[in-house]
Order: sequence, then structure tokens, then C-alpha cells
Amino acid sequence: MLRVAHELVEAMVAHARADHPEEACGLLVGPEGSGEALRHVPMTNAARSTTFYEFDSEEWKQVYDEMWANDEEVVVAYHSHTATEAYPSRSDAGIAASLGLPGAHYVLVSTRESEQAEVRSFTIAGDAADAEITEEPIEVLGAPDAVQTYRFAHTPEQTVYDCR
Repeated sequence: MLRVAHELVEAMVAHARADHPEEACGLLVGPEGSGEALRHVPMTNAARSTTFYEFDSEEWKQVYDEMWANDEEVVVAYHSHTATEAYPSRSDAGIAASLGLPGAHYVLVSTRESEQAEVRSFTIAGDAADAEITEEPIEVLGAPDAVQTYRFAHTPEQTVYDCR
């Protein structure tokens, strides 16, 4: 299960909406070994694509150097889908495998609906050809009544939860 502060969910959704119609990508990082995301790191989609994302390699190195200096690690790698549901594609699974982030959560934010963003979290193991993609629940911490509405699909039946 991914446990994440509502401010970080809002930051990911805001980044995804700001970069729309191109896919957005970024990280949530936290203290090494804690599994707790404390900081949002929006990144550049080097592919500048509406259907694909790629972390900029120079920016990736800079972020990793900063995390190393601060004893931090990636808790969440996220990106957006602009016209499809928030579910990993084969290329998404390949990117997840290439990042080499054991234990990280992979969050997708769909901005295909302007009124409501769909936010889903997955674990992805293996490589693109035979990736094991498992959806996991998201627990949003400290969500005030004023939080925007997001759809959190936690089960194969696509149960919808509102976080407000």
C-alpha cells in the first residue's frame, strides 16, 4: 500500500495538468529506508510527447546526487497519461525496469478528464516483456475537505474513491 500526504498527491496532479497535453514525470522522495515520501520533485519529460515519457538524463543525475547528499531515496516514480486510463503500458513497464528502483511505487495520473484526475499506484517487477504489474491501494494522509476530487481505483473492479 502507498501511504502519501494529500499535498504530494495534489502536487503530482498539478504537475500532470500543467504539462498536459504532454505527459509529465517526476518523483516523490523521502529519507532512505523509511518508505515515506516527503518531497515532490517534478522533472522534465525529455521526450516531450503526448504518449511517452523519458526522464532527462542530466536532470536525473542532478536529482540523484542531491538525494545521495541528503540520504534520500525514490519512494514514488510517477508520470501522467493524457488520453488513456492510469494503467502502465508496456513501455512504462520497460522504463520502470530500467530505473532499477526496488520497492518503489509507480503512480500514474490520468488527465484525460478535465474535471477529475485518476490516480493509481502499482508495483512493477521484471522487464517490459514479462513485467508483473500489481495495483495497490493508496492511502491519502491528512486530506482536508477542500482537497480536489480524485479517483483512486484500488481493485480490478475499478472501485472509485473520492478523497475530500
